This record gives sequence, C-alpha cells and structure tokens, in this order.
Amino acid sequence: MGRLLLSAIASVDGYTVDSSGSFDWAHPDPEVHAFVNDLERGIGTYLYGGRMYETMRAWQDMGDSDEPVIADYAGVWQSAEKVVFSSTLNEVTTPKTRLLTRFDPDEVRRIVADADRDVSIGGPTLAAAAFAAGLVDEVWLILVPVAVGGGTPALPQGRFLSLSLLEERVFAGGTIGLHYAVINS
Repeated sequence: MGRLLLSAIASVDGYTVDSSGSFDWAHPDPEVHAFVNDLERGIGTYLYGGRMYETMRAWQDMGDSDEPVIADYAGVWQSAEKVVFSSTLNEVTTPKTRLLTRFDPDEVRRIVADADRDVSIGGPTLAAAAFAAGLVDEVWLILVPVAVGGGTPALPQGRFLSLSLLEERVFAGGTIGLHYAVINS
C-alpha cells in the first residue's frame, strides 16, 4: 500500500501560480530540481486534473535534454503511471495514462491501496478534493523566495489542516522544502 502525497512548488505566500496564471518564477535551480527528482523517484502513480496534466505532459518529450536534471526528471515522470481526472479532456496522449471523467474518492482509495509505491496528487484543485475526502497522507511544499500576492493557492482555502513537520531542507538559493504529515484535514 502506498501513501497519497501532495508535492507543490509555491511562493512563500502560498501560491502555485500568480494572479496572471504564470509560474515562471517557480523554475527550480539545479540543486532544487535534483532534490525534487529524488523525491519523485518513489512515485509509482501521478493523479492529475486536466490542467495539470496538460502542463506536465511536456515531460514526455524532454528525455533527451542536454540538462541532466531535466532528462532525469523526464525519465522519472515517464516511468510512472498517470491517472487524469477531467470532464473536459476527450483523450490523453501520453503512455501509461488513463482518463477518468470525474474525481472519485473511492477510486483514489483503491489506487493508493493497490499501489506498491507512493501516489502523488498534482494540482491544487484536485488536491483540494482529496483533502476534503481525507485522502492526503503527506505534503511537500517547496517554497520559492518570492511573494506573488495572489493566484492559485497550493493548499485548499477555507479548510483547516493540521500538519506535523517531518523534515525541512534549506537550499543555497533561499528555497525551502517543508515535509509534513497530515494529521487532520
């Protein structure tokens, strides 16, 4: 049985994208990227909403990058299964990917229970649904040293979450990684 993990790169004020929808400020430097790659190696399945899948599917074609951390992450991403929950997408275009038309907490429970590796949930909207169903076990927040003042929050708004700090990591460029167990969502 795996665990359901949320990993998000966010501004220090808690947003994954700014108010214009940009996340250009979130591009990790090689040290942070290598750390994220190592975190993601334990993932056997990614769960995405339609928009997050559309963003992440670019990794399918980055395996031959001249940048080692990019090529490494592409390999990690390509080797994992993907499940996309979307009522707007008609198809998925990457291998090892299946499309479900709606988020179903029971299906997520089954995926996690049947997993021999961890399962990652990607995208704030889908993560909020998973938190509401009490499904998320752990959270990794990679906080970039910028404040964007608004946008899409990494964690669900209007919901009390009790977290217990498991680990922290400070990077040379000022980015901080915070790893939490979810006590109560």
